Amino acid sequence: MPYPFSEIEQKWQEYWRSHETFRVHLDPEKPKYYVMDMFAYPSGAGLHMGHVHYAAADIVMRMKRMQGLNVLHPTGWDAFGLPAEQYAVKNKLHPRITTEQNIAAFRRQLDSLGLAFDWSREVDTTDPNYFKWTQWIFLKFFNSYYDINENHAKPIEALISHIESHGSDNLPAAPGKKQRHYSASEWKNASNKERADFLANYRLAYIADAPVNWCPELGTVLANEEVAEQEEKGFTVVRRNMRQWMLRITAYADRLLRDLDTLEWPESTLEMQRNWIGRSEGAEIEFNIAHSNETIRVFTTRPDTLFGATYMVLAPEHPVVSTITSNEHRNFVNQYLESVRRKSDLERTELSKDKTGVFTGAFAINPATNKQIPIWIADYVLMSYGTGAIMAVPGHDERDFEFAEAFGLEIKRVVQAPGVSADEPLIKAFSDEGIAVNSGFISDMPTLPAKERMIEWLAEQHKGTRAIKYKLRDWLFSRQRYWGEPFPIIYVNDGDGEYPKALSETMLPVLLPEVESYEPSGTGESPLATISRWVNTKDPETGIPARRETNTMPQWAGSSWYYLRYLDPTNDRELVSKVAEHYWMPVDLYIGGSEHAVTHLLYSRFWHKFLFDLGIVSTPEPFTRMVHQGIILGETGGKMSKSLGNVVNPDEFLSKYGADSLRTYYMFLGSFDAMKPWDSKGIIGVHRFLNRIWRMAVNEDSITDLSRITSDYPSEALDRELHRTIKKVGEDIEKLRLNTAVSAMMILLNAMEEADTVPQVAYEALIKLLSPFAPHIAEELWQRLGNDGTIFNALWPSYEEAKTVDDSITLILQVNGKLRDKLEVPRGLSKEDLDRFARTSPNVMKHIDGKEIKKVIIVPDKLVNIVA
Repeated sequence: MPYPFSEIEQKWQEYWRSHETFRVHLDPEKPKYYVMDMFAYPSGAGLHMGHVHYAAADIVMRMKRMQGLNVLHPTGWDAFGLPAEQYAVKNKLHPRITTEQNIAAFRRQLDSLGLAFDWSREVDTTDPNYFKWTQWIFLKFFNSYYDINENHAKPIEALISHIESHGSDNLPAAPGKKQRHYSASEWKNASNKERADFLANYRLAYIADAPVNWCPELGTVLANEEVAEQEEKGFTVVRRNMRQWMLRITAYADRLLRDLDTLEWPESTLEMQRNWIGRSEGAEIEFNIAHSNETIRVFTTRPDTLFGATYMVLAPEHPVVSTITSNEHRNFVNQYLESVRRKSDLERTELSKDKTGVFTGAFAINPATNKQIPIWIADYVLMSYGTGAIMAVPGHDERDFEFAEAFGLEIKRVVQAPGVSADEPLIKAFSDEGIAVNSGFISDMPTLPAKERMIEWLAEQHKGTRAIKYKLRDWLFSRQRYWGEPFPIIYVNDGDGEYPKALSETMLPVLLPEVESYEPSGTGESPLATISRWVNTKDPETGIPARRETNTMPQWAGSSWYYLRYLDPTNDRELVSKVAEHYWMPVDLYIGGSEHAVTHLLYSRFWHKFLFDLGIVSTPEPFTRMVHQGIILGETGGKMSKSLGNVVNPDEFLSKYGADSLRTYYMFLGSFDAMKPWDSKGIIGVHRFLNRIWRMAVNEDSITDLSRITSDYPSEALDRELHRTIKKVGEDIEKLRLNTAVSAMMILLNAMEEADTVPQVAYEALIKLLSPFAPHIAEELWQRLGNDGTIFNALWPSYEEAKTVDDSITLILQVNGKLRDKLEVPRGLSKEDLDRFARTSPNVMKHIDGKEIKKVIIVPDKLVNIVA
């Protein structure tokens, strides 16, 4: 009869709940450890087998607690966003109702796994007591600017005070903006609208026209990572310009890049963030447009190739396209713009696709040659990178070369490869460094000096400047959805024009209105825009009629800072107390999916650095160590998903084998961070393993039987195996090598079963090692052995290093580097003894007989190499 897992698991889950076993309090006398998973999105489908990875953090948490650390292990719910709204629309229920139902189901399933969460710290991003502080952080962004001289954020009042006293002439120009400047007196007489427009160039939260992924059927903007999923569902996604809230993450680009070197994260994730931030050094060059007052600025990392720029390409969304396009070409341009609207950025930049574009009829002046070059628009140039315009040098850029060949444009060599004639026709682009040719005053210069000289010349001629650019774009921070955090912003018109104004912090939280319909409006506006009783309000400060912001925040808002709220979840006076933040931060171990490498993880780092600038947090980074769980593949292949029909529900295995077997088997499947297939049959072996441990102390009738458990000291062989296992399991849990930790316990169990009796000291140690993986059966056996309380409060077993190594070693014997023999010898012999042992080997003696020994290389406990 197998052990009664159902009865045992229910018993101990009720015990942990009633005794609040996992509740943790700040204790300055104890060292802390903060471990957390990325919190769950509570979908209607409930947990699938991939979610069992939560047990990994649980295993670490339980071991650290038994090692004497004060361990924080919280959880919560990322419950705003598009999936919840779609699910609610489909089921014709309010998203608040469906969210509450989904959370209840998830909580039940997580509890059934025996996860040691401190539920007193549970957070829910849709709870007004939570999103009040999300709105509060947004207000801080809106009321702050980034001082590039001091390299940190400051209150916008400091900027206003400076303008009031000194005017704005000596302020650094806002990124990419042409703006008027104010004297102190002009500022004093400016309207609120004029001041708001000027300050928007500096605020860390601002409104801008931005190209977005618009889904007409869903009636909302989609994040780039949401596009593919919605297109798979048959929805249309087009590019269009819309007025959106933006967060100026680009102000933090350099710090976000630099501080990656301080993190213990997977190298692949670090590299993804480096590439996403995309730092490039080069020059910004200004091109005049022929017969126009307009100018176009381009950024290039190869200013030395300016003499080879034979045409210019603008992103279709570039703001000057409509003004420079000639009447003769306007119809062609408009048709092209319409075709581009239906392409994603990924489709547009795919290197293997055919190049498309259209001539605008306008020409730019190459500042180096003073020649007119045609201006085209093409979809392979994105408004989201650089300046949205490029100087095309087809001789030295592969995409430009393909485009020039497709449309018959001039290709000119201006960089010569070693051993190639300057006049030899180009059959493909040469993008490496070389010697400048056909390039006026920089001809015959190597690439690096040529770059420097060209940048100097551009500055001298007032035609360009040295520049550092980032691929990173400001964060598009608004959605046209009902189910999201409302912005704490109103729009006021005092007679000189409408402008955004922040509500007072005392008015938070701004709540969503209760509505009957929350479906997309179909107009491009949020469903909130149709609720006039909510939209129309008054400015609390002046009494002037105003309207509320009707967009809502993206799902990323609440998840960018939730790890801080866990520290102080009921504080209604501040985001987090300084005492709690100083004690618990940073997060010591964060576990989550690699798919969030350049979304959630980058956004959280950005918010954290901003809060660091404000003095709200004390660490420059939120997560010290990051580990990604591997993907669990369905039994029919592919990542588990409902669409593939290969989702495995953990409830089935919980009812058949219990949580302990499921948790332990999941970790035994393979390396935690590797992709691995689910095999439903494999759990049987782990279930038997737990039964074997159970049978050592419990008979067939589930009655405690300690007849085999003795007070004897373990034999020398078993003692050594025990100490080796204690060391290995502890180290493996630390490094999340959880599959080999389970293997080590299986080996120890085999050794114990081979003995006639089982020493209690060894059995109890095995149960302690097992307890993080299989906590219910460990608790039960711990109690049946006569121990009081929970094993969770027991001390983790210790080991003696000397007992983790064998008394003998295999000594490798070489002559002139070639293997000649192997000997089993005592560990720790001196070099003299090792030399003597080597010379007793007949095979060694045969190869050195009659030869002069030149030297003997000895590596203690490993090898002896005689050079003759």
